[in-house]
Amino acid sequence: MSKLKWGMIGGGEGSQIGPAHRLGALADGHFAFAAGALDHRPDVGREYGQRLGLDADRSYGDWTEMLSGEKAREDRIDLVTVATPNATHFEITKAFLEAGFNVLCEKPMTMTVEEGEEIVKVAEKSGKICAVNYCYSAYPMVRQARAMVRNGELGKVRLVVTNFSHGHHGDATDADNPRVRWRYDPAMAGVSGQFADCGIHALHMASFICDDEVKTLSADFASTIPSRELEDDAMVNFRMEGGTVGRLWTSSVAIGRQHGFDIQVFGETGGLRWASEQPNQLIYTPVGGRTQVIEKGEGGLYEDAQRLSRVAIAHPEGFPLAVANIYCDLADAIRGENRDGLPNAAAGVRSMAAVHTAVESAKDGGAWLDARPSIFR
Repeated sequence: MSKLKWGMIGGGEGSQIGPAHRLGALADGHFAFAAGALDHRPDVGREYGQRLGLDADRSYGDWTEMLSGEKAREDRIDLVTVATPNATHFEITKAFLEAGFNVLCEKPMTMTVEEGEEIVKVAEKSGKICAVNYCYSAYPMVRQARAMVRNGELGKVRLVVTNFSHGHHGDATDADNPRVRWRYDPAMAGVSGQFADCGIHALHMASFICDDEVKTLSADFASTIPSRELEDDAMVNFRMEGGTVGRLWTSSVAIGRQHGFDIQVFGETGGLRWASEQPNQLIYTPVGGRTQVIEKGEGGLYEDAQRLSRVAIAHPEGFPLAVANIYCDLADAIRGENRDGLPNAAAGVRSMAAVHTAVESAKDGGAWLDARPSIFR
């Protein structure tokens, strides 16, 4: 089977997320890196792309040049990844979808709910894939957890508790560091800081594992460092359409926590726990029974967990390979095979609706509000 052609916008030299995408896209031989517009500085982007092996005529200066160039080629790319600053996601994703390209967009997919709803409609009209990089949902043991819930091993899910909290922005003396400050500046980050940055990963994970969607929520936001306009800590309670109760905490001032992303799911007949810092293990306790550690790579796992495990039991698989699993599912989807674990534009707009609803709720003293985008009510 021939390799699919892949291109990337953003993710240039020094980028945090760029290497994870390049490692992920190329890890399993599904894609060949064929085109890129990697930096907002055209000459820098062209030079870096060529150092990474791109042909000179496909190492573009900006995304508009890349769109024009790839549209005109018979060997055009099959997939483009958008890894640019948040405020540019909508324009670039929409343009490439309308031109007939499949897109993987970094989160958040858009800055507003209205933009997100438009992307859903454009993707449907174009018939192309629009995926969003909620890559934590692609860890093998997260797929195992979802399959266990779907197959009734926990009974009806009563409660889900999740958090994504770290302490890396907890030093007030570092508050003016440009790499930190922008995250709490509405002009650059939008309406929300920590919840939009990390909390939506936790919210998406709750929906993904529970196989359900958030219906209503109530939020409390805090800016614990006074110079910050946007929140650095948030507590969000939510209710899912199937009746599950949800609790979510997200913080960037929890000094002593490193990555801090974990989730617990409690059903009528059992409970599960998964943590990103120990991603190869899923903790399962059946009601009245002993706690069990389910290991990535062991026998008897569900198909999705087996399929997305690459190395033998006890050998760790980390973040870049979770990203790689997104690309595995994308390759299958582009070739016509259904992969319902692939986070799509609907997941992207649901997340943005939850962000805006949480902001409104926090301003209204924690009022319970409908968190669904209008197209899904």
